[in-house]
Amino acid sequence: MAVSGPSSSCCGSCIRLKDRCPRPRGLLNLLITKGSECLPGGNLFGIVILFICSVLGGKLVGMIQLPTLPPFPPLLGLLLRNVPYITDAVYIDTHWSAALRNIALSIILTRAGLGLDPSGIPTLLMAAGSFDDILAITGFSTCLGIAFSTGATWMNILKGLLEVVGGVVAGLVLGLFLCCFPSKDQEDLVLRRTLMLLGLSIFSVFFSHVIGFAGAGGLSTLVLAFLAALGWKTNKAPVAAMVGRSWDVFQPLLFGLIGAEITIANLSPSTVGLGLACISIGLVIRLLITFLLVHFGGFNLKEKFFISVAWLPKATVQAAIGSKALDMAREEGDANLIKFGLDVLTLAVLAILTTAPIGALGIGLAGPRLLARQVKDEEGGATTPNSNGIGQEKDNVTLESKL
Repeated sequence: MAVSGPSSSCCGSCIRLKDRCPRPRGLLNLLITKGSECLPGGNLFGIVILFICSVLGGKLVGMIQLPTLPPFPPLLGLLLRNVPYITDAVYIDTHWSAALRNIALSIILTRAGLGLDPSGIPTLLMAAGSFDDILAITGFSTCLGIAFSTGATWMNILKGLLEVVGGVVAGLVLGLFLCCFPSKDQEDLVLRRTLMLLGLSIFSVFFSHVIGFAGAGGLSTLVLAFLAALGWKTNKAPVAAMVGRSWDVFQPLLFGLIGAEITIANLSPSTVGLGLACISIGLVIRLLITFLLVHFGGFNLKEKFFISVAWLPKATVQAAIGSKALDMAREEGDANLIKFGLDVLTLAVLAILTTAPIGALGIGLAGPRLLARQVKDEEGGATTPNSNGIGQEKDNVTLESKL
């Protein structure tokens, strides 16, 4: 005996709605209807879940006035990787993870190239951070190539020099190309420039890996972005803003992926302890050297202290290149190299989890107290320092504290 009711009518409505829906075609049809990538255990399912958890986790932490990113997504990625049953459902292939991290690295380097324009403390710190990225990525890539090489030492050093020269030359050519194309009379000029800039940056990073000169891609991306910014002059701001939106997408994904590479069962307590000690010693040295370097820069004592504190956080570059050694070790298939790669990755995650929240908290607390905001005079347009904004309306928060 058939029983009709609200549930049967609801099911009938769902079936009729399903019949009226357009059918997916092409790659979307292959992934959804025939492939298993969108099901639990598939790569697309894992990437989407990781991205959603990273974004929502960052938003929830931001609601209680704590640094939203980057320390929280690595913890969520680590949690998804190490909880039983969830680990099997949220799976991301190592090749997919490496490709997504390389795209994120391309965006980081593009933003660094666009930001090489120091003027005032906020932009001075961002420009100095860009140079820091250049030095860290170039030096790390060169040392990594030497560590995994099997030939003579002088050949490895020569290869490192060729990577630097080749990256700069390729960046000059591509940067000059972006200065001329697309032409200024094109429609949607900002969108076209952004797509070409990001496309050439991602191409440089991936192509350099294909030909075996991994360090050249990063330098090429930095140089082409810097030259493009020089050619666009004041028109680079909308492009930089659009590149920033793409970073908003890849930032939580990058930090979630780096955390998902860590398996707690494989961690060695001695590695964690020695890693924290190494990071602590490095931060103290970095703090002192930064203070000494800006000593003769015309800053007062409070500004020197703030700049030193602002240089404590380490996150984006560590997340982008922290697993490079592990990726190369997996390609070699050597168990000892994989162990060393995991140690490097562990130090990178520890640096993110410790320095990012401490640095962000220090910047947020020290900025309004140590820096004076330049306030425009309504009549003459002159600027006068004002440090009495603490506790007043939200508009009085110093720009430097936003760093």
